[in-house]
Amino acid sequence: MSAMPEAIKDPVLSVRDLTVRFATPEGEVSAVTGLNFDIGHGECVGIVGESGSGKSQTFMAIMGLLAANGQASGQALFHGSDLLKMKRAQLNKIRGSRLAMIFQDPMTSLTPHLRISQQLPEVLVIHKKMSMADARKRALEVLDLVRIPDAKRRFDMYPHEFSGGMRQRVMIAMSILCEPELLIADEPTTALDVTVQAQVLDVLAELKGRLGTSIVLITHDLGIVAGLCDRVMVMYAGAFCETGTVKEIFHDAQHPYTRGLLASVPRLDRPADERLYAVPGQPPNLQRLPAGCTFQERCAHVFERCIAERPPLAAFAPGRSKSCHLNGFDAEGKVIA
Repeated sequence: MSAMPEAIKDPVLSVRDLTVRFATPEGEVSAVTGLNFDIGHGECVGIVGESGSGKSQTFMAIMGLLAANGQASGQALFHGSDLLKMKRAQLNKIRGSRLAMIFQDPMTSLTPHLRISQQLPEVLVIHKKMSMADARKRALEVLDLVRIPDAKRRFDMYPHEFSGGMRQRVMIAMSILCEPELLIADEPTTALDVTVQAQVLDVLAELKGRLGTSIVLITHDLGIVAGLCDRVMVMYAGAFCETGTVKEIFHDAQHPYTRGLLASVPRLDRPADERLYAVPGQPPNLQRLPAGCTFQERCAHVFERCIAERPPLAAFAPGRSKSCHLNGFDAEGKVIA
């Protein structure tokens, strides 16, 4: 089980002992194990880790969107109400209005045979009981907010008539129409070129600043959270392995996995001929996790205790935690004895 997080006063979302399991023909898969965390008002939290680490399934469980063979336990308190125990009708009133999610692929999230001018206003008609005329006007305002060029002319287009970056911005527009308190962005820049990635992240930063929206940014790339997030929670094999502020994680990472992720990000201050680092090996099988540390087979610093005993996520400084038996790393990257 993950350590209890440092208390955030009146959090938007408070998650306790969240566990997600999937029943498969080969046996039960533990995708997420005992997560504890809070999301504060107006903050942006980055959830970082490789594919399969449990990032998306954590929030699919919170949103009530797990696949039929998935089951979640624990608590996900949204202003004191447990999302995991809500009936579908009650959850539907919150999703899309107070709690929204941007998915990885806008083409699978937007209805391909309906014009944007049909899809966006419908959200406001359903959740805010607006007239269609008022909903259309508001939808156009939000398309301008997310920087859709010439939004009025493009309003009656179909999803396939937009570029990938514009479709993603349409999805962001749809998710913020009702000005949600918490926005979950699941790999919002996947498959976009770097210029469009920067534009999408700029839009999210503007929303955070203008509307005071709390944002969870799910990504496999530590690099893209640097300019947007306040805190980072690094996931590995269904659990957090390190948490801290962006500055702390980027400049003083204390878990070998976090350090490996950072070393794999291209940097302008490195020699042009220097080869990028790659974390060796593969993540463990979630059906047969090792008895000790889940990162042991890929870690350059593994020792006897790592193999025998799984390290708990424990606080080692104010607002910081890690799950590692090592004492840590010094400023030069050497293990502290």
